[in-house]
Amino acid sequence: MTRRVVHLHREGFPGRPDFDAAVSRSLLEAAAAAGGPGSFRLFVPGRVVAFAVGDTARPGYPAAVAAARREGFTPMERLAGGRAAVFHEQTLAFAWAIPDPEPRGSIHLRFRELAAVVVEALASLGVEARVGEVPGEYCPGEYSVAVGGRKVMGVGQRLSARASHLGGVVVVDRPDLVNRALTPVYTALGYAWDPRATGSVADAVAAPVDRVADALVAALARRAHLEEAPLPPSILERAEALAALTPPR
Repeated sequence: MTRRVVHLHREGFPGRPDFDAAVSRSLLEAAAAAGGPGSFRLFVPGRVVAFAVGDTARPGYPAAVAAARREGFTPMERLAGGRAAVFHEQTLAFAWAIPDPEPRGSIHLRFRELAAVVVEALASLGVEARVGEVPGEYCPGEYSVAVGGRKVMGVGQRLSARASHLGGVVVVDRPDLVNRALTPVYTALGYAWDPRATGSVADAVAAPVDRVADALVAALARRAHLEEAPLPPSILERAEALAALTPPR
């Protein structure tokens, strides 16, 4: 049986988080329009607090944005996810655009597959991980991945008419940076959580970011035929147009 093709892109734009989000949106649009190979982006981001749509409607949102800036993190709005999450230079950001003529029927299937990729990648590094919500975790989700009872991966999903976007973060090291940013942000937003539920891959094994990235790619390659390539100019051009529409914060 022919394996599906997935285009692998490793470019990140750590100094331009809104553009980064626009690239993911552009790839989602392309997946919905073409119906061909999907794409998987994997990259090291800058210091960002990525707010979810629900966060922006809360009375404390302006104060949360200001708190993120005070901690040295750029605020942005992400495509998917239920609550604010943190990215920094010891994390890996991922964005998986998957063509699907009826994406609503496979929401949990996609979540399970992504979580399985992360668990298998960590297993290849000698790390035992499990899937499921951790009590008190930030941005709680059924498909979080935990190591030693602490969250190391979070993922959200956004649907379009004919495609889906899975986006999230793997915390490789420095979970303290996640908590440093989220403590004032979640206080402003009025969310209850337990910073002790925040973990990292480094809690179990000392592996640099690039080694964890390679393990994730290898795990995905066992499920799909990966074709690594730079982001197409058309995707970047559309992303520039989308980023220009982003309102200032």
